[in-house]
Amino acid sequence: MEEPNIEQAIPNAKSWEWMKKNIPLFECPQQNFEEIFYYRWWTLRKHIKKTEKGFVFTEFLIQRNYADKYNLISSGLGHHIYESRWLHDKTYMDNNLHVWYRGNDGQPMKKLRAYSGWNEDAVYNRFLVNGDKNFVIDLLPDMKANYAGWEQEKKAANGLFWQYDVRDAMEETISGGRTEKNPRPSINGYMFGNAKALAAIAQLNKENTEAALYNRKADSIKQLSQQLMWHPQHQFFEVKKEKGDTLSNVKEEIGFIPWYFNMPDATYSVAWRSLMDTKTFCAPFGITTADRSHPEFRTHGCCKCEWDGAVWPFATAQTLTGMANLLNNYQQDYVADSNYFSLLNTYVESQYYRGRPYIGEYLDEKTGFWLKGDEERSRYYNHSTFNDLIISGLVGLRPRADNTIEVNPLLPDNKWNWFCLDNVLYHGKIVTIIWDKDGTKYKKGTGLSVWVNGKKVASSVKLEKITGKL
Repeated sequence: MEEPNIEQAIPNAKSWEWMKKNIPLFECPQQNFEEIFYYRWWTLRKHIKKTEKGFVFTEFLIQRNYADKYNLISSGLGHHIYESRWLHDKTYMDNNLHVWYRGNDGQPMKKLRAYSGWNEDAVYNRFLVNGDKNFVIDLLPDMKANYAGWEQEKKAANGLFWQYDVRDAMEETISGGRTEKNPRPSINGYMFGNAKALAAIAQLNKENTEAALYNRKADSIKQLSQQLMWHPQHQFFEVKKEKGDTLSNVKEEIGFIPWYFNMPDATYSVAWRSLMDTKTFCAPFGITTADRSHPEFRTHGCCKCEWDGAVWPFATAQTLTGMANLLNNYQQDYVADSNYFSLLNTYVESQYYRGRPYIGEYLDEKTGFWLKGDEERSRYYNHSTFNDLIISGLVGLRPRADNTIEVNPLLPDNKWNWFCLDNVLYHGKIVTIIWDKDGTKYKKGTGLSVWVNGKKVASSVKLEKITGKL
């Protein structure tokens, strides 16, 4: 496909050997889904870099002048953790986390909090896949210290967390600015998720008082977010302006982020009505980062780094993760699995440039044109998830801490007659998930089945939520 530009720990020549040892396998009747699935593992591998402190994951292949040591940038770290939690060899991310939290003479890297992040949430959700309790408990003091740092640096007098839009990794927004200290649904969702994760890890370590403390912190963020960032007329979570103490009066894609962490109460699910509205967020080539009907939509100047409407995979991955949570954990009638599939399908179709698989920074919502497509900095941009959406969303393997395996595919009934997700390392066992509508493709029975180490543990004749014992 290419002449390699920059090669790190695993060069192209070793890529298939590495993939055979590390990745789940996926097949389905829709060839572009398969192609992008394998392409995204292939590109993730490009970002694994060897340092004297161990392996790290980069965001850009080329050096950035605002990065930390080893060309590390913290804005996409939550995405890196969620995506790589399915790799068989956990050494890569174990090393990466130790570098981020301890790589500066035992202290965190200087720029760990340079950007908002949901790292603690991601670390806990990685534990739900690999079951490595010792690792998360060992990292707990470092993660608590990081949370305290955020409280000290970015907690406003009203109890919400604020952030400059550029430090949310979302510069040039309609709602904010590079110098505005606005409480935003993004960072408050992240801090809620991080607090819930720290509570769960503290509970694992039998620190019941600490667990209760972090649960109270999470509850406070939730209540304040619902009270202060919900626009009752727009029925949407919006940025609260530092000046004037008003809401920003613009729907932005970050209003869906609270569901990434299952934060809002059920009554707020009405926000998702806006997602499939072609006047608001639903564009031909993806989910726009701001309301298409707003007068300032895409007015901040093309092709710099505008988050005033163009489609960013960073945000698409967050919204689709939140949507999968909504479909799994809430009772609502605003979106369905058909909508999830439709948006995921658009995400697949968007990941091509000049006829080849491509993942970059951001794209035009009407044409699908990658706005920095010819710039070397954009190529293989490691700033989103995709395979995690296939595994935990579309196929529906829902990671959990206990000995139950739960599978709830978000594939609509009428789409595919078969698929197989195989070689998934989950809780130390190999999981296979098969959908074979009439039993003729795999000859392992009709319908949906889940296999653990080759033994069938759950099945149904139709696509629905099923559970079994590991």
